[in-house]
Amino acid sequence: MASPDADRIRRRASVISRHLSRWVPPAATRTLNVSACVQYSPPESSEKLGFDVGEMRRVMDGHDVEARDWAYRIMEESPLFWSPRRRPEGRVFMIPDYNQPMEHQREMTMRRIMYLKERGMYDGWLTGGRETEMRRFALLESAGLFDHSLSVKTGVHFFLWGLAIRYLGTKYHHDKWLKDSENLSVKGCFAMTELGHGSNVRGIETIATYDSSAGEFIINTPCESAQKYWIGGAACKPHYNLCSAAYTRKNQGVHAFAARIRDDDGNVCPNIRIADCGHKIGLNGVDNGRIWFDNLRVPRQNLLNSVCDVLPDGQYVSVIEDPDQRFAAFLAPLTFGRTSIIASAVYSSKVALSIAIRYALTRRAFSIEPNGPEVPLLDYPTHQRRLLPLVAKTNFISFFQVCYELCGRLHKADVCGEDPEMNKAIHIYSSAFKASMTWHNMRTLQECREACGGQGLKTENRVGVHKGEFDVQSTFEGDNNILMQQVSKALLAEYITAQRRRKPFKGLGLEHMNDPSPVIPANLTSSVVRSIQFQTDMLRLRERDLLGRLAKEISDHQARGKERSMLSSCYQVSEELGRAFSDLAVLQTLVEAEMAATDGPVKEVLGLLRTTYALIIIEEDASFLRYGFLTPGGATVVRKEVGALCGELRPHALSIVTSFGIPPSLLSPLAFDWVEANSWPAVDIP
Repeated sequence: MASPDADRIRRRASVISRHLSRWVPPAATRTLNVSACVQYSPPESSEKLGFDVGEMRRVMDGHDVEARDWAYRIMEESPLFWSPRRRPEGRVFMIPDYNQPMEHQREMTMRRIMYLKERGMYDGWLTGGRETEMRRFALLESAGLFDHSLSVKTGVHFFLWGLAIRYLGTKYHHDKWLKDSENLSVKGCFAMTELGHGSNVRGIETIATYDSSAGEFIINTPCESAQKYWIGGAACKPHYNLCSAAYTRKNQGVHAFAARIRDDDGNVCPNIRIADCGHKIGLNGVDNGRIWFDNLRVPRQNLLNSVCDVLPDGQYVSVIEDPDQRFAAFLAPLTFGRTSIIASAVYSSKVALSIAIRYALTRRAFSIEPNGPEVPLLDYPTHQRRLLPLVAKTNFISFFQVCYELCGRLHKADVCGEDPEMNKAIHIYSSAFKASMTWHNMRTLQECREACGGQGLKTENRVGVHKGEFDVQSTFEGDNNILMQQVSKALLAEYITAQRRRKPFKGLGLEHMNDPSPVIPANLTSSVVRSIQFQTDMLRLRERDLLGRLAKEISDHQARGKERSMLSSCYQVSEELGRAFSDLAVLQTLVEAEMAATDGPVKEVLGLLRTTYALIIIEEDASFLRYGFLTPGGATVVRKEVGALCGELRPHALSIVTSFGIPPSLLSPLAFDWVEANSWPAVDIP
């Protein structure tokens, strides 16, 4: 009797035999079709520029286009900026070597800064007049396209240290430090953040007392949580530190003192301790440091006193009586740094999108028809949906001119705080835009990294490594979530004031609140949702409704005796309101730019970008459905229209990223002949 195992073996052998007997070998004449090797073809060979990219660039950059191009040229002329890898096609890229140790990256950052100084980039940055304001921003943005560390290190010295001296200081401070700071014979940093306090500046623990017998302030770090932390540029080079400390006499609040922390030879001064913050996930070209003050004595004259002063006998005087307005005046000059972050985030997104779009126009995958050619990635609707709405949202054009113009008014005023309304507007716009732009940049970098596939992981292709380099923007110069709450708090104050005084809204773009609430059509069509009227009404309706909801929630908390936690308890509506304010402000500037453009192809593309921007905002924000601003049927119409707009933007994709004005040397190998860049000859070249 056969065993069960033997029976199973015979059955399996029989099945295999029957299977093989049915197999018919292919005809001898049939051959395997071998595809030709992938060949790179530049996108310019198949894509036509549909409009004047120079005209579009002038609209987007907004100012100082020639100065930007000059900055690109002088960087290209120096090997300090060249990528360590040579290319077989002879192309030179300007890419920092992120593989070098932290100390080497810091040294290279400083060498580049000194080179740019010798070429005259920083001339007039601290001593020039009104005409240098916008040029300074443009040049910093251009340097930041090369390396975020270069931008931050430069910004700390000129925007935080230098401009604080200029606007918070008076003639004594200007004569003593401005010229030497401009030519970098004096190097400075700005110490506000502490281990225990970041966004809550009022809570900093570093203290300053006044010794009237010596005419000196005594600055002290009373506990470990009071150590100054993440101070950009503090670890290695600066001679001076602008220290923020709480003046203890009658609790007068936070003030700024210029304190010497190193001598001319670079040695740390007595009563000062400095430590390195160490290696970071990015931005390792900046020497972030920690500082302790051990009863450091600072001359009375080193108090920056444009807003307030301490007389020799210790008497405290100020041109601003209200302590809140005085505190706002103290923070106002810091907006220069925050505004530079906004622009840096926008240009980082432009670099990433330029690389990802160019790659998507030349990288092919799969064919639609049998034996047909493979299709460029950007011809797939899914890829368009990933990248083109981000292109539209990155075309913020020069809307951060709002911040620039406010900063210009600050320059013209010369004395911080003489216009509290101006200080408030500066703070609100810069806070809202800083949060929304830096969040947008991180999302863009991630999407572009994924859209570039494995190539996006390579450091030399820039997109992936920029995620680590720019991540810090979400928290420095103010945590984004806190900034959005501050925006909502300011809008709420305007709302309550207008209601109590029964006066119309004025300022911060709230004038639309004086008009009747917009009425959204019940049946939405393609032509309706593409109209400026619909888009503006939707974003205004959202801001109006959220502001009213926040006021009601706050009122309800007050009625329940929960005033201390009322704003934080309403955090969801508060953050939604902050985003609504920012989105509406951007849309209004997009509309203004479109209306100002001459009829023609540029204006038509601006209209497509504006419509895509507005509809993607409406589609992505759940509050439009949550609070009934949009019906489910209307949401379906908007979603369908976004897909159609992506298809209409597709022919203009190369033209749009070209109009960003970024020179080829500041992109990456992936944006050009990526086959040649990864070829064997490229490996052999040292």
